Amino acid sequence: MSADGTKPAYIVFIKEATLDADEMSQYGAAVGATFEGHDAQVLAAYDAHEVVEGAPMEGVVLLRFPSVEAARAWYFSPAYQAAAQHRFRGARYRAVITEGRVIG
Repeated sequence: MSADGTKPAYIVFIKEATLDADEMSQYGAAVGATFEGHDAQVLAAYDAHEVVEGAPMEGVVLLRFPSVEAARAWYFSPAYQAAAQHRFRGARYRAVITEGRVIG
């Protein structure tokens, strides 16, 4: 929790299956610029993973934001939504925004 009581937030993207590699390439080329002006940290992005429960997946992306409002501001921004159209056509994903906490 920050000094003002705001809890961090995380967006988790789970890539279930690639449908169109060209669309995913276009998404990859566009998504980086969408973070400009947003306080986001990429904590994991398609690094090695092990599924210990549930269906197999191709990859995971974990983003950290200072608040749910900040996470929503990035996700629903015109810049990200324009880039995301390539992701929507390029693969099947699950995505969730979750409020977090700082322990310790």
